[in-house]
Amino acid sequence: MNDFLVDAYPWLKALHIVAVIAWMAGLLYLPRLYVYHAQVPARSNRAAMLAVMERRLLRGIMWPALVMVYGFGAALAVTPEMAWQWQRYWIWTKLGLVALLTAYHLMLAYWRRGFAAGRYPHGARFYRFVNEVPTILMIAIVLLAVAKPF
Repeated sequence: MNDFLVDAYPWLKALHIVAVIAWMAGLLYLPRLYVYHAQVPARSNRAAMLAVMERRLLRGIMWPALVMVYGFGAALAVTPEMAWQWQRYWIWTKLGLVALLTAYHLMLAYWRRGFAAGRYPHGARFYRFVNEVPTILMIAIVLLAVAKPF
């Protein structure tokens, strides 16, 4: 089993990175759709079109990508290459930031339900600001994962 995990490590890592890219694409694009959605009248044709786009992005890309991020990440966590990393702080900091990204994802899903129901919880300016959150977290996560500074 140990040899299998050693051989699988680069494949698991590659699949994890692909899943992260797909998830991040959604985390960056969905709030941009909310900016547009907040600028159109509720129950208009454009609002309906945006609601469909938001639902498809969340259900078709973001949720499956999130499941794959966690699945491949968990598989990586039990590989021999990671065994000695669990005593270092960078991995725990990274996982904490991933938890924040997950909370952000859940908040985006919550707001989508509001938009779908014709309720606009915030204005376009709010979503423009919120759109920067995943970028900042992503930069920190990548720096931790690559540099392993502490």
